[in-house]
Amino acid sequence: MDVTLSVNGVSRTASVEPRITLADVLRDELGLTGTHVGCEHGVCGACTVLLDGRSVRSCLLFAVQAAGQEVTTVEGLAAADGTLHPLQKAFHDAHGLQCGFCTPGFLMAARELLDENPSPTESEVRTWLSGNLCRCTGYQNIVDAVLLAAERMRGAP
Repeated sequence: MDVTLSVNGVSRTASVEPRITLADVLRDELGLTGTHVGCEHGVCGACTVLLDGRSVRSCLLFAVQAAGQEVTTVEGLAAADGTLHPLQKAFHDAHGLQCGFCTPGFLMAARELLDENPSPTESEVRTWLSGNLCRCTGYQNIVDAVLLAAERMRGAP
């Protein structure tokens, strides 16, 4: 069946079987490989995307369930000219990544957090990101990166 989604602001249509996940459509049909698939059980958070502004595990969602909705992937964070989103820049500046596998999921979850709460505390960031797993960083730099991005996005000195 054909499924039409708005992905990063662009209407995209793919022919899929109803059992195909959103993650698989994004990666295999639409070529958006920034969405990573780790556990395929919704535990690790590497496949997190925004669906109408809310973070979802794209490995647990069938593509047909997202039909007609706005999907934002990590590729949709940067500006059209390639300028990094403040979250991406902060992850770079605060060394919030090592291997990078989990990074897209963290970025998308953090994006929703900062959209809802532009001034989170460290505790709130840790709680919000607790559903995303990282094996490399020890999390502190990820938390620091989100707090740095929040500060920059608020225009704080």
